[in-house]
Amino acid sequence: MGKITPFFMFDNNLGEALELYKSSFRDAKILDENRANGSVMSATFSIYGQEFLSFNGGPHFKFTPSISLFVNCKKNEDLEFLWNELKRDGSVLMELGSYPFSGKFGWLQDRFGVSWQLNLSEQEEKIYPFLMFSGENFGKAEEAIRFYTSQFPNSKIDRIEKMGAEGPGTEGTIKRAKFSLSGQDFMAIDSGIPHQFNFSQAISFFVKCETQSEIDEYWERLSEGGEKQRCGWVKDRYGVSWQIIPPILGELLHDTDREKSDRVLGAMLQMGKIEIDGLKKAYTAKS
Repeated sequence: MGKITPFFMFDNNLGEALELYKSSFRDAKILDENRANGSVMSATFSIYGQEFLSFNGGPHFKFTPSISLFVNCKKNEDLEFLWNELKRDGSVLMELGSYPFSGKFGWLQDRFGVSWQLNLSEQEEKIYPFLMFSGENFGKAEEAIRFYTSQFPNSKIDRIEKMGAEGPGTEGTIKRAKFSLSGQDFMAIDSGIPHQFNFSQAISFFVKCETQSEIDEYWERLSEGGEKQRCGWVKDRYGVSWQIIPPILGELLHDTDREKSDRVLGAMLQMGKIEIDGLKKAYTAKS
């Protein structure tokens, strides 16, 4: 797993979603899976080499198209197959067809609410988390990109295309941008369309932190102008959610000694920012 990994919160249907993605993408793989009472509770999976973390979080959060997955397909038959599979019982946001920016493109939400942008391209098969800045965030895409790339090491802006005076959008706003954060590639745009949705905690970005000082740093920097939440979560100034988490948390929570793992879980649920020493103390506490 990389430094930054997309994290999906499903509404008690993670197992069904994994089956759909495994049957739709040629190289989808389940890398790790945790079950309880016969249901998949959490999983790590990959598509085109892009890793995702996922959890059955219940109905608290809803997916929105503010964060979607942009998929480059090299073969038309692959794109058509994906479109038909992901569209089943879902909804179409942009019909599959030819557009000024692509010879073949379509945007849809699958039946679980996850949004996919499918694009026919000669470039490598690849998936990008795609951020759409709309509503109160309209016009802030470039500001956000520059903020994000200043926060993480080994980050860069690959390309920023802006709207010109001829339109169709507002001059100077982001038409399309590509950037990377610690090796994780992203895309972003500004959208002046008055959408009735914005960023949601259903999709967050998991930041792997090895030390407490690293946790402290990202906790403060990413929440500046935003909101500090429970259990290592923060919302940044644009409403995008991040989880600032050390790998040891997962190790302790999945310990085979149920009493120890339950104590760690109880300690974590009391925390805002994750404190590694607090987790270790809960783990080693005597019953």
